[in-house]
Amino acid sequence: MQLAWIWFGLMALALIGEVMTGTFYLLIVAAGFAVAGGLAYVGMSVAVQIAVCAIAVLVATLLLRKTGVLKKREVDASANADVNMDVGQTVTIDVWTTPHSTRVWYRGTHWEAELAPGAPATAAPGRYVITHTRGNTLVVSPAA
Repeated sequence: MQLAWIWFGLMALALIGEVMTGTFYLLIVAAGFAVAGGLAYVGMSVAVQIAVCAIAVLVATLLLRKTGVLKKREVDASANADVNMDVGQTVTIDVWTTPHSTRVWYRGTHWEAELAPGAPATAAPGRYVITHTRGNTLVVSPAA
């Protein structure tokens, strides 16, 4: 019975760690600790508790990976306005040095800018919206 409280204490620590990190992995470990605590409460041996805890964690991890819950979600920062503060901003281009690229004054310095794929073949001076970045180059499209 006393060992059950140790398992439940470990579960609580894993849940606290889960809240602090935001991953599902510690939640799975906490579930394994809960299962082991339940087995300790009903009087199963320590070896069975540890084995079932490990099996529960492995099965839950494989199940959540298979369903896609634990799938890593990639964010393309170069085109995401939530990640890249430049996306969606406008720049004014006075002259294009080549048909598809130029230098623009943006955020207090000169930047390389190039016309986005699919934009008009010949770029005209005017206002452009930054659609994404590629390194230190701004990729722009004509503003609507």
